[in-house]
Amino acid sequence: MASVPENAPEHCPGTQSELAGKASACEGCPNQGVCSSLPKLGPDPAIEEIRQKLSKVKHKILVLSGKGGVGKSTLTAHLAHALSTDESKQIGVLDVDICGPSMPRIMGAEGETVHQSGSGWSPVYIRDNLAMMSIGFLLGSPDDAVIWRGAKKSGMIKQFLRDVDWEELDYLLVDTPPGTSDEHLALIQFLSGAGIDGAVIVTTPQEVSLTDVRKEINFCRKTSLPIIGIVENMSDFICPKCHKSSVIFPPTTGGALKMAETLGEKFLGSLPLDPRIAKCCDEGKSFIEEVPDSSAVTAFMNIVEKVVSYCNDFVKKTEAETGEAMDFS
Repeated sequence: MASVPENAPEHCPGTQSELAGKASACEGCPNQGVCSSLPKLGPDPAIEEIRQKLSKVKHKILVLSGKGGVGKSTLTAHLAHALSTDESKQIGVLDVDICGPSMPRIMGAEGETVHQSGSGWSPVYIRDNLAMMSIGFLLGSPDDAVIWRGAKKSGMIKQFLRDVDWEELDYLLVDTPPGTSDEHLALIQFLSGAGIDGAVIVTTPQEVSLTDVRKEINFCRKTSLPIIGIVENMSDFICPKCHKSSVIFPPTTGGALKMAETLGEKFLGSLPLDPRIAKCCDEGKSFIEEVPDSSAVTAFMNIVEKVVSYCNDFVKKTEAETGEAMDFS
């Protein structure tokens, strides 16, 4: 990739990048039209390397939201915990929230380090069938700030996809930062050869969140990223003592269900706001195991069943379209 011009805006991806003229940093730049029309180099060889590296990963799922603080990382972590309850399945979690890596704490792996092997970086294992990778494992302290331009963040994502020794996985769950920016474009570019099953989109009921999530859905459509469905988090508050339900974030425009119906997307379900979930995340525990009899766990397991069903159908559909069985050996 060519060097970034001296007068370029912050997070400029570079003139020869696949993102040149397309990244969020390019908006408003006087050179956007020129960069987007420049002849680019050939396909990044890393795309084929990543395809080979992830050839034994059956399902790849992105967890997205246009809004921060809606619970993407919480959903990703507990989707991983739920899937890993089946000991015959191998689960991987990739945290690509480069500037705000919260997964190590949520997964109870804060302070762990990554080891280098002959086949690449070894992920950190939460349990025998659940592994994860995060830039949080590469920092000297959880308080260290990652102050990087977009091109460097994209390079880190490339390295995570190409150099982590995931081995055989049934599911690779990718936790993303909020928005529709460089990290998201980099993921779609680098996984274009390996394939992505789809994206789970997370929102909260209020319109301020739904507005940003509509942008995320538009992003998925423009980049041909399949949408598995929409999850409404913090839909109501469940008191742990009296079990009474109260609405904290009023769905003034009908909430995620109405939005999904209007946009023609699948609604996966609603998750309640239970303070025990936040407590488990702070302590690095699975609320599925800690409070298995809660209504939140029941609602969450219903969502997990729909995601698993989608992935199984995705394989059948792909095999029907190609006429060949998908080989993960």
